[in-house]
Amino acid sequence: MLRVLVGLVSVLGLAAPVASADPSTEPVTTPHVYEEHWLTAPDGTRLHADVLRPAGLSPEARTPVLLAVSPYRSHTAYISEPRLAGGPSTDFLPVDMALRAGYSFVIVDLRGFGGSNGCPDYGGPGERSDVATAVEWAASRPWSTGRVGMVGMSYEAWTGLLGLAARPAGLAAVVAFEPVVDPYSYLYMQGVSWKFTGKPVTENGIRPSDQVGIEHLAIASTPGRPDDSPEYRANAVAMTEDCARDYLALTQNHDAADPGWVARDLVAATRGNTIPLFLGQGFVDQNTRPDRVFELWRAQGPGEHRAWFGQWGHNDCRFKCGTPHFDAEVMAFLDRHVAGRDVEVPGPPVTVQQFDGRWRAEAAWPPADSRRHTAAVRAGTFVDRGYVPGADREIYSLSRPFERETHLSGVATATLDLLGPPAATVAVELYDVEPSGRATVITRGIAPVAATTAIRMLGQDWPIAAGHRLGIRVTDVVDDVWVHPPTGATVTVVAGRVELPLLDRPRVPDLAGGLSEAHEKWRVQKTTTIGAEVMNNAVVPMNLPNETGPR
Repeated sequence: MLRVLVGLVSVLGLAAPVASADPSTEPVTTPHVYEEHWLTAPDGTRLHADVLRPAGLSPEARTPVLLAVSPYRSHTAYISEPRLAGGPSTDFLPVDMALRAGYSFVIVDLRGFGGSNGCPDYGGPGERSDVATAVEWAASRPWSTGRVGMVGMSYEAWTGLLGLAARPAGLAAVVAFEPVVDPYSYLYMQGVSWKFTGKPVTENGIRPSDQVGIEHLAIASTPGRPDDSPEYRANAVAMTEDCARDYLALTQNHDAADPGWVARDLVAATRGNTIPLFLGQGFVDQNTRPDRVFELWRAQGPGEHRAWFGQWGHNDCRFKCGTPHFDAEVMAFLDRHVAGRDVEVPGPPVTVQQFDGRWRAEAAWPPADSRRHTAAVRAGTFVDRGYVPGADREIYSLSRPFERETHLSGVATATLDLLGPPAATVAVELYDVEPSGRATVITRGIAPVAATTAIRMLGQDWPIAAGHRLGIRVTDVVDDVWVHPPTGATVTVVAGRVELPLLDRPRVPDLAGGLSEAHEKWRVQKTTTIGAEVMNNAVVPMNLPNETGPR
């Protein structure tokens, strides 16, 4: 296994020192002092920390602290120019912005990664302990005010949520963009493997969810730099057979009820949280998808929380969301809650970018007037065969055209009564269908076939224009989204319905902002053309608000 992982480091390019041209990287140009430290977790695990302090401060000068706890900050990862000499990679972290604002920035390696020893734990109790140890250590330093804010995107946002679950002393606020909130749902949607961008099924049968685990282990085996300390270099390549076996046993486990997955569900673990949270999620993010994150958001307790939900991909909105005011809002949030400065945080409780590219303010999301409306699904059959498109793989249902704009805002669900084997799968897609038949995917979901199959779809905020129709497609699997070995079985849809979260009243966008790169890609890549036969013969009067014809 260890030889395989070392080979994967080379094949996947995970440890290669390649210059980054990504505009979301920000070099650290603010004068600073760099220090290296070691912490000890309660179970004896040695954790490595990189500390950057604003230059010119006396040793006793106290500053607020921003913290990222990460698997990705090996000293040989994300190398870009210019970079810190002899220190951590800081790409995709707001380190320079923080130093300019008078914060110290601390980067701590999760167990098994970078310079820390121990076994990688994929959001488990070990990583939760690492986060708590890092926060309490940073809060207790003589140069710290005792208040720590966690910041990050993706896995580094996940560790921020682990901080909310652990509630360590000194944690004052968390900024988490595109986080994992439930690692099982990150890898599987109701037991079906997601297909991750750039991770196709390989000839040897490795599923994308398997490959995620293997890649993490390869990252954990990234060697240190020649000028790193002996302890750092030893820990960087200390992956053991037992560590790798246990890690892959979890990530390749499809059973959502397994205690290992249940213990990692942060929706339940952060319920009632009052530590200020600034949460962000892209509706068209195809990495950490807009799935259970909204359950976590709704489960937060009283507090000065903020959220940004919109049409962007896997990024933190500093550069690629199409809005100019993200940095100011984030820094005001941190200044108020971490630095204790007397500032107001601009913007509404929830900033929403709807799919037409316009931005608006909301008090909550889904909004309070998002109400469930039932749409019928036509009966019929489809063949669970995958790979090659064809009419035998799908059943379309279309609404009548809408008289006025109809706005979907929330998480749609479907319930289908089916006849077919449990090894087969059923997927449901919603479409915005133009009069020409051009149809754009709004959202989708999948589940194994059962007598009564409940499907949770991804969250979205989408105005359907007047004259357009709602399309519902029932199929076996969406080939570019999930991986499923086809059974070849025929599945019968006896009856079905979709619950649609529709707004009671139209919205007038009231915030500045433009389009994101991911939004434009979705408009181009997630479209199909529905032929005249389906347009003429698949209409099901759904009795939806604004639908033409009798109610």
